[in-house]
Amino acid sequence: MAQSSNISRRRKSALEDGSSDYLAKRAELVEIAGRQFKNNGFRATTLAEIGHKAGLDRATVYYYFGSKEELFRECLRVGVDDNINECERIANDPALTAAQRLRGVINQLMSAYDQHYPHMYVYIQEEMNRIAGEKSTWAQQIISQTRKFERIVMTLISELMASGEMRSDIPVSVAANAVFGMLNWTHRWYQPGGAHPAREVSEGFSDIFFDGMARRDS
Repeated sequence: MAQSSNISRRRKSALEDGSSDYLAKRAELVEIAGRQFKNNGFRATTLAEIGHKAGLDRATVYYYFGSKEELFRECLRVGVDDNINECERIANDPALTAAQRLRGVINQLMSAYDQHYPHMYVYIQEEMNRIAGEKSTWAQQIISQTRKFERIVMTLISELMASGEMRSDIPVSVAANAVFGMLNWTHRWYQPGGAHPAREVSEGFSDIFFDGMARRDS
């Protein structure tokens, strides 16, 4: 217990000091953890194997992160906040039409999946339901951010339906879930540097969605 408390104090002190070497090693561990979580799953991944790939023993890993859960949270923090902030900026841009804003939001999320690969996919892949059941402040913040994105998409679709630019015979929630389903399912096959860049994927998804939701005049 005394040794654990000592490591915790050292970790807190190192974070407050914020030396470039310390922060660089933390960032390296986050990158490694993201790949391991994506490939093996959160539960099957151990701190020991993460440390091994970083050239550290398990005890040294605790100098940088107090638990596997803390590493997972940092993986998500890397991308979620920046992504939501950018989606809100696009959704509130008065210079863009509603259609341009919805296309922009779809592109932004796919770009975030690419830029922060594989961290955001770890959340989608297997931890979303687990986090939704947690009562911690951190879990509630993540859920709140997810809800913001959902509201942005649903609001834009509603606006397009109200203006007559999209068909209104399909419930807004069903249409929005079509967008979420296309984007979130990419965790099963998308990898940066693959045959289809993120921009190509998002533009293809947007075309599929907008064509399917186009107003049908009788």
